[in-house]
Amino acid sequence: MEYLNQLKINLDLFNITSIIDILIVAFVLYRLMLLIRGTRAVQLIKGLVVLLAATALSSLLNLDTVHWLLKQTMTALVVALPIVFHPELRRALEKLGGGDFFARPLNQMAEGDRSALISEVVRAAQSMSASRTGALIVLERSTGLQEHIDTGIKMDAEVTAELLMNIFIPRSPMHDGAAIIRGNRIQAAACMLPLSESRELSRELGTRHRAAVGLTEHSDALTVVVSEETGSVSLSQEGSLYRRLNEAGLRELLNKFLQPTSTKRNAFSSLWQRR
Repeated sequence: MEYLNQLKINLDLFNITSIIDILIVAFVLYRLMLLIRGTRAVQLIKGLVVLLAATALSSLLNLDTVHWLLKQTMTALVVALPIVFHPELRRALEKLGGGDFFARPLNQMAEGDRSALISEVVRAAQSMSASRTGALIVLERSTGLQEHIDTGIKMDAEVTAELLMNIFIPRSPMHDGAAIIRGNRIQAAACMLPLSESRELSRELGTRHRAAVGLTEHSDALTVVVSEETGSVSLSQEGSLYRRLNEAGLRELLNKFLQPTSTKRNAFSSLWQRR
């Protein structure tokens, strides 16, 4: 009877205002999840969840020393989190101020759109390879690249081979830098990318290749590079550079890495030489 009475009291307190309150909180949390989706913040949050679980488990198992160390770590993270999440917090506030907080989420790419995108990128790369036109094309995947998009010239244009070739015409305003593709749209051109400091890269590689590798060292993006000196086509993924790709090799790699579910990388030594 006491349980039923308490339940009745709770139901009496649950009115239309409570429903509105819950819906507002749920919507805000949903929009925040969309804002951090596809950024490095997701991996950081997963790490925090693991740390919280380990702290709770150490308390249940009476592991006093481990529990104390984890609690001290959590205290330090309270100060460190605003610094670690600075880019994401700034981007969230910018979106909120610009009205993008209430915008629709980006739809996932359909199979037909992905195939069309790959065909256009391959066609553009092969054409620029034949004319030895230097190019750097970035394909965004899960990790958001908005901070790099903001450094370039905004376009928001449909991906076509002709447009990509026009972007990288020598001595054009958008020739230097990278063109970043999100979904089936070219978001921006002439974007600045971080350079790789890896000593494993060949000394013959120039700024484009180092920028291509540098971006993939810090994100899961794919970068397609066309050498201005030799016309060779390369692709970078997770800090690795696949060089001297022919049309079939480039298409096969793009199909592999742009699949919705990631698979382990296989060796395609007959199609390209890895450096």
